Amino acid sequence: MPVRWSNRMLACRSPSCHQSPPSSTVPPPPSDENTITKFIDSESHFMPLSDYFHRCRHRSIDITARQDSINWILKVHAHYAFRPLTALLSVNYFDRFLSSYSLPENGWPFQLLSVACLSLAAKMEEPDVPLLLDLQILEPGFIFEPRNIQKMELRVMANLNWRLRSVTPFDYLDYFISKLPSCSSTKPDNFNRLLKCSSDLILNTTRVIDFLGFTPSTVAAAAVMSAAGKNCDTTLREAGVGQFFHERVNKEMARSCLLLMEEYLIDTCPSARYKELSAEAPVEPASPVGVLDAAAACGSCDTRSENPISASSQAPETEPIIKRLRSSSPDVQEL
Repeated sequence: MPVRWSNRMLACRSPSCHQSPPSSTVPPPPSDENTITKFIDSESHFMPLSDYFHRCRHRSIDITARQDSINWILKVHAHYAFRPLTALLSVNYFDRFLSSYSLPENGWPFQLLSVACLSLAAKMEEPDVPLLLDLQILEPGFIFEPRNIQKMELRVMANLNWRLRSVTPFDYLDYFISKLPSCSSTKPDNFNRLLKCSSDLILNTTRVIDFLGFTPSTVAAAAVMSAAGKNCDTTLREAGVGQFFHERVNKEMARSCLLLMEEYLIDTCPSARYKELSAEAPVEPASPVGVLDAAAACGSCDTRSENPISASSQAPETEPIIKRLRSSSPDVQEL
């Protein structure tokens, strides 16, 4: 029996519910410090299991399949002009589920999970959500029947303990940016510029597995520092990260995250607009793995982590499967 969705099913009654980064020209009132403290207290509950990052680094998780899944999610997100938070929630659900549930490495389960996570995130954030069949665009590889996607959605929600209103780096941006002297209420243009740059940097972190090792508050602080550039560096030297943003934000972790952003998200893509905001010289990725991750990190570059030779050699086998799935998709019960 198909699942009937309603806004009431996914409604959040908690005062900690948050919205996507605002697009208004006037800076919104920043969250108070108590609210930020509550976010920091609870953010670990909305992260993948603690060993997930190490499993990705040691390739016990199929990171190529993860990369392809996230690339597809972000393409569809851009196609429908969804809110930034929708993309972040999609990847958050994806990683949290994958950290506690092993999927078969035969292609279609990762695609099914991608569709389910994007669908759930869209239902959480978007006023208008495409039909499940309309969501499967831009060369998804496999087309699934709505009933199977709905089954996967239920499995994802149950696995996440129905905690879909995740704490993300976006929750901290208003507060952190408002701490900058250059972003007072009398300077809305500066606020909105930094909000846009910080948001784009945060979205690009979803493609690089190294950022899985940082908390949402740390990623937010690093994104604001990177977007602010020299002005933020001077202020931080005088006050320190903890006193400047929040006492619970670890200075060393924030700086480590900032270095990763400047290495992977800025210097590896010539078209990145944040390059002019960075005071650092270009840094070469530290390893071949870093090069691959960095190449995939740029949101303006359409990259895929796959071997062209192996992909072409598998094409004769893949094509009939895709055609067959268009009329009869795999059953989620096979997972």
